[in-house]
Amino acid sequence: MNLSSLSTSSHPLSLYGWDEGWEARFAPYAEQGLLAGRVVRVDRGLCDVITPVGTIRADTEFVVPRDPMKVVCTGDWVAVDPEGSDPRYVRTLLPRRTAFVRSTSSKRSEGQILAANVDFAIIAVSLAVELDLGRIERFLALAWESGAQPLVVLTKADLVPDAVGLSYLVQDVETTAPGVQVLAVSSTDGDGLDVLGAVVSGGTSVLLGQSGAGKSTLANALLGEDVMAVQTARDVDGKGRHTTTTRNLLVLPGGGVLIDTPGLRGVGLFDAESGVGQVFSEIEELAASCRFQDCAHEAEPGCAVLAAAGSGELPERRLESYRKLLRENQRIVAKTDARVRAELRKEWKRRGAEGRAAMEVKRGVRGSSRP
Repeated sequence: MNLSSLSTSSHPLSLYGWDEGWEARFAPYAEQGLLAGRVVRVDRGLCDVITPVGTIRADTEFVVPRDPMKVVCTGDWVAVDPEGSDPRYVRTLLPRRTAFVRSTSSKRSEGQILAANVDFAIIAVSLAVELDLGRIERFLALAWESGAQPLVVLTKADLVPDAVGLSYLVQDVETTAPGVQVLAVSSTDGDGLDVLGAVVSGGTSVLLGQSGAGKSTLANALLGEDVMAVQTARDVDGKGRHTTTTRNLLVLPGGGVLIDTPGLRGVGLFDAESGVGQVFSEIEELAASCRFQDCAHEAEPGCAVLAAAGSGELPERRLESYRKLLRENQRIVAKTDARVRAELRKEWKRRGAEGRAAMEVKRGVRGSSRP
């Protein structure tokens, strides 16, 4: 098969997202006789790669880096050995356009890539349990930081007894997710799936959320068949076991591809300052009117953010969530960035000095009131 003579639209990998940009990136490797492919699954140093000649099993030994951010991941575009090679190896990764990254649970604060080259980050949130707006904000920060367009999908909408109540829930999430489309869907009766299908047909989507959020059921609904195994969530808390155990890339019948992921118990931030700013864009806009450019929005005079919180314009919950995510992100970055560590130590010393001075003032006031 002479792939060089094919247009990108008729290329065997076009269903998987192949375009002129990837073709240009791959050109030097094509000259070496290597095959282009997209990683559809990774498992213990081996990966399944869809290529123009079919799906092959390839070893990732030659691209095992010291940097955990450069390991082969579902969604990656790669160059692999041609037919006739045994075993076959992934020889290189093409530069990623986007990557969804969270911090690991290790004390080394390494990043873990959940999906690569993603256009849409679908955050699945179950309506079978009470909404956790803070968790949604956390997912959104990671999604914005990845470079993908976030989309919040409220699953199990059929469990909400009335349309008015459902409307209020959607509005709550829309307030939490400025600039993000929020869809209420039901895989049971099909409500909202046509809109979601139209959105995801435009590229690669990754499906994210906690166990029990209905991701596998939603994936099956989009695929039009029961490809992903489904388990019933516990009635007591709506949580489920990990139905999906690996990240799989699947072609959607209406166009586009979907990466389904295991349920995420932890979604730690990883160098996501700009993502946090995007989630809390109204706070960032208010901050532009603060008296001091480096205002921390804690107790500074002339702070527009605190003024908005005091007047009720800015919900106190949003401000607290903003502070929490920024502090967490600073701690993660500080473990790997010497400059940030130095700035944090300086800030801690300043606050410590202010605290000691305040205590001295209090002691002085108390002492002066004694007979």
